[in-house]
Amino acid sequence: MLSLLKVPLLLGALIGGLVHAATTGKLPKGFATQKSGRFEVDGKPLSFVGANSYWLPLLTTQDDVHRTFKEMQDAGVKVVRTWGFNAINGSELEGALQSGLTYYQVWNSSEWTLNDGAQGLERLDFVVNTAGDYGIKLILAFTNNWVGYGGAELYIDWIAGAGNTHDVFYSDPRIVASYQRYVKTIVNRYKSSPNIFAWEMMNEARCLGDLPAGPNCVPGTELITKWYKEQSDFIRTLDPFHMITTGGEGHFFKKNQNIGYWQNGVFVSDYNFNGQAGEDFDEELFLDNIDFGTYHLYPQSWYPQLDFPGSNFTVKDWGLLWIQMHADSAKRANKPVILEEFGLTGLQNKTEIYPDWVDLALQTHHAIMPWQFGALGLKEDGGNRLIKYADALINGASPNDGYAIYQNQTAVWNIFTDAAKVQASRSG
Repeated sequence: MLSLLKVPLLLGALIGGLVHAATTGKLPKGFATQKSGRFEVDGKPLSFVGANSYWLPLLTTQDDVHRTFKEMQDAGVKVVRTWGFNAINGSELEGALQSGLTYYQVWNSSEWTLNDGAQGLERLDFVVNTAGDYGIKLILAFTNNWVGYGGAELYIDWIAGAGNTHDVFYSDPRIVASYQRYVKTIVNRYKSSPNIFAWEMMNEARCLGDLPAGPNCVPGTELITKWYKEQSDFIRTLDPFHMITTGGEGHFFKKNQNIGYWQNGVFVSDYNFNGQAGEDFDEELFLDNIDFGTYHLYPQSWYPQLDFPGSNFTVKDWGLLWIQMHADSAKRANKPVILEEFGLTGLQNKTEIYPDWVDLALQTHHAIMPWQFGALGLKEDGGNRLIKYADALINGASPNDGYAIYQNQTAVWNIFTDAAKVQASRSG
């Protein structure tokens, strides 16, 4: 393992002592924790339906932030996952200033510059501080596996340089140090807040991103697992109380099982099970400072080659298998698990398949967070504003990538509001 922090034995003992600090009764009031496979707040169980809203800190008016949180509260949402990152190249700065884009890091060299002003972290401050007014806690992700909103490959481009593979993000000591500098900035800013549910190391860490993977991140190298351990141990030295999770998609590494499918007479090893992604969900759950598991579910886009009329593959059944497998893994580790992202395109697909997925998640005591929350009635710029890429407010509606769920889609909306009522009945 290539470790940036040559942690001495004394610090290692300290980390070990902090691992279970949240179960000693010394947690600050209102902090979420986990115990025996369940989430708790102030000693009372917390089961929840949550929401994903990466765009929440990108809103430019406080009124729209309040409006969104109120709509979430009315829907029974208890935990919201959002991006604690948004980085830009220096060449984008002028456009960001003109458009009002929220940004926290500016890259002009191998050292990024922090924006903690009114168009930067002050917006995230408002989101964090306001969440509690609506009974909502936040999962904050520190960076993105993908290029969107300034993910891992900005670190790679500016520090390691052109020609590198995506996986150097996890192994280059200079990149690890830069990532940790940002993590420290965010954790120290909010570590006293009970409105933080958990820290999330990365959205969807994989060996590959928008850049290809290299030979140092192949099945068996455990590069990402080691990175998860190193970074979660580092975060724990900064914050003994808030929970920590991976943000991973939940890929397995079934070392002794050749899981796959036949296509055109050829057996294809399945990326979700063969370790090629770099994750090992079963092993990661047993890391000392990983408090709960996360996984994502998009079989419609993961298996387009199998999802056709007459095929014996069904999106619904594959999703049920994926949910059950992660529930079983979490039970073995005695830790909670969140179905943290899932989505289908097409209104009929949502109404026909989501109920079965949600029902199994409820049966297996998951927390449930569909991708993504859709807000209506946003007012900034008259309700029409291009944020970045194709992400935009249109007629007062928050960005829609085909997965967004809005209140006026009653049949789909009610699936989650009904589930939220079930989860509320299980909570203290």
